Amino acid sequence: MHKTIHQYYLYILTNKTCGTLYIGVTNDLERRMFEHKNELIEGFTKKYGLKKLIYFETFQYINDAIKREKNMKKWKREWKISLIEKDNPNWVDLSKDWTF
Repeated sequence: MHKTIHQYYLYILTNKTCGTLYIGVTNDLERRMFEHKNELIEGFTKKYGLKKLIYFETFQYINDAIKREKNMKKWKREWKISLIEKDNPNWVDLSKDWTF
């Protein structure tokens, strides 16, 4: 019997380089990006056109992802930008080559 290992994601979206930032959590990053890119989710991300995936982290347990999200939402903007630019200095949409 195989035990399924779940993956959960903390992710950051933006609308442009150094633009508005959104931090979220999901168990299916591809599906979630499809929803964001097609504006299927009412609210903040749709209102501000946040469709560029610029950062994500993977977690085995949902509680860890949620804890990281809550913590990161308290961060200063500069800290979030530094985190993004450490791995993605050009703010490239990490989901741009995904097929939806």
